[in-house]
Amino acid sequence: MAANATPNNSGASGAPKAHDLRQIEQANASGRTPLVLVHGLWLLASSWDRWAVRAEAAGFAPVALSWPDDPDTVAEANAHPEVFAGKTVGQVADHLDGLVRRLDRKPVVIGHSFGGLLTQILAGRGLSAASVAIDPAPFRGVLPLPLSALRAARPVLGNPANRRKAVPLTYEQFRYAFANAVSEKEARELYATYAVPAPGAPLFQAATANINPRTEARVDTAHPGRGPLLIISGEKDNTVPWAIANASYKKQQRNPGVTEITELPGRGHSLVIDSGWQEVADTALTFVSRFV
Repeated sequence: MAANATPNNSGASGAPKAHDLRQIEQANASGRTPLVLVHGLWLLASSWDRWAVRAEAAGFAPVALSWPDDPDTVAEANAHPEVFAGKTVGQVADHLDGLVRRLDRKPVVIGHSFGGLLTQILAGRGLSAASVAIDPAPFRGVLPLPLSALRAARPVLGNPANRRKAVPLTYEQFRYAFANAVSEKEARELYATYAVPAPGAPLFQAATANINPRTEARVDTAHPGRGPLLIISGEKDNTVPWAIANASYKKQQRNPGVTEITELPGRGHSLVIDSGWQEVADTALTFVSRFV
């Protein structure tokens, strides 16, 4: 691809990507319960590829959904960071909502980081049969602001102009925010393999959620159709430490549905893509398989 070319992205302007629609069609044809995977900031849907294989082996029909306008590859994403700019929590949530409603059966939904927040938003709309939020970004009502989380978000929040921009992480920033619990060698491999720019707006929305009564970073924790929910927290996560995950759990615990939380020892924010991803996947699949 030429350096100044625009990537051939069938999801341009927020329209559903052909790849997402094919996954939905395949899930509907399979007769299996769909398992929707939702990525967070600085990653793409392809970060779930190994999870999709494991979910299919467990009897689910995996559907790894893109955010609006996501490029297909890490190379395209890094060549054209502008496609990420301006995406908000509400825009992404509504995009995913429309895709999930194309499924014939109510799916399991699993998300990581801001994907974990989006997972809870979808569950709060009654769209999931069971959900797992892994190191989920905070929503309105989640009050703790640990210093490590502020430091992890500083590459974006440190400049108000980033609200309308796409922001990449340097390796050092990625190492602290994602890959602090793995070796230097693995951290560099993860950065080269998975890291892409991310929209700044969602971080600003999460940071101001408790002072903005009209924020899009909100979850209907009381919805009677929310379904069972598990929150997974990595013990060494700098970006979403236990204090944030546990506060989310306490808000969700008011729901009449099953609400659980577990902490995985020695794991950082990269837990869904690093060499220990199988443990996280098995924890999530064991939970949802109790109910679906």
